[in-house]
Amino acid sequence: MKPSHLLAAVLTTAVFVPPPASCQELPWVAVSKDGKSFVLEPGGQKFVPWGFNYDHDDRGRLLEDYWDAEWATVEEDFQEMRQLGANLVRIHLQVGKFMTAADKPNEQALDRLTKLLALAERTRLYLDLTGLGCYHKQDVPAWYDRLAEKERWEVQARFWEAIAGRCAKSPAVFCYDLMNEPVVPGGRRKDGDWLTGELGGKHFIQFISLDQADRPRPEIARQWIRHLAAAIRKKDRRHPITVGLLPNSLDRKGITSGFVPDKIVDELDFVSVHLYPEKGKMDAALDTLAGFAVGKPVVIEELFPLRCTPAELEQFIDGSKRHATGWIGFYWGKTPAELKQSKEFKDAITLAWLELFEKKAKAMRE
Repeated sequence: MKPSHLLAAVLTTAVFVPPPASCQELPWVAVSKDGKSFVLEPGGQKFVPWGFNYDHDDRGRLLEDYWDAEWATVEEDFQEMRQLGANLVRIHLQVGKFMTAADKPNEQALDRLTKLLALAERTRLYLDLTGLGCYHKQDVPAWYDRLAEKERWEVQARFWEAIAGRCAKSPAVFCYDLMNEPVVPGGRRKDGDWLTGELGGKHFIQFISLDQADRPRPEIARQWIRHLAAAIRKKDRRHPITVGLLPNSLDRKGITSGFVPDKIVDELDFVSVHLYPEKGKMDAALDTLAGFAVGKPVVIEELFPLRCTPAELEQFIDGSKRHATGWIGFYWGKTPAELKQSKEFKDAITLAWLELFEKKAKAMRE
């Protein structure tokens, strides 16, 4: 779920590692030997992800909608994110843009991704590459939605094998995130019904199966992760693998995603969770976060003052350091100076967020 759309709809002890001098080769990021954090290689210096989701621009366009014709905008935005204090950018890649057929990756899109890697290396911003997006339903190929589970998983594996083939040699890749907020169904869904409801013109959540078929839901999730990870490892045995989890992935009463952290953690290099604390409920948010601390590093891959004040979000970030070792917010292409010129409520919230981001970045560097 992306906060910019919901806004429209409902209107320290951690160490920040600044990028090395640009003349130096970009270090690689790896999970630390104790399995609790991230380090830079060579050298072993601690690395704390502190960055932005760069999922769409201020007009709601996905990166792949404009990165061909407006590459200068992408370059500007990367420079702006770095100036705000980021060391990482989360990129969202769509199936329909990277697979022209079930067995044919889109080489032009892969070339553009290669260009993005070079930009990340120049600006010294690591990339969280999140894949298999179906955010714009009109861009999802009809042939893809008609596939059965096994065949759909095979296409997803080819997607990731193609991505990893282009990215394996780049130190700018922080991780591969297999999918944004996947869900295992409880029971059976209609044929072709892979996506959940629309939010702000986008579909952020999708199912990895349409029929539970008497299988334990966490086991379906494990098999899916293992299948896609194996495809990546054919080309890249170095970069970490994760998956962006909904907060309802914990094994609790109510509607859950089926991706129970302690049931799938062995298939991942670290755990990613998306958390938007609610006003007056910081302890509840921290309690949820604790459920994702299951023996490997935890990155809060999405956060934003969506349901709480910026001051409360700062409180949450500080309190979350007990379990989390990385935080990723949002940047939609407007700088603080530009946001100050706006009278829109959503821009005021985004400005408050970016001011908090800059403040925390400075504090973490001290």
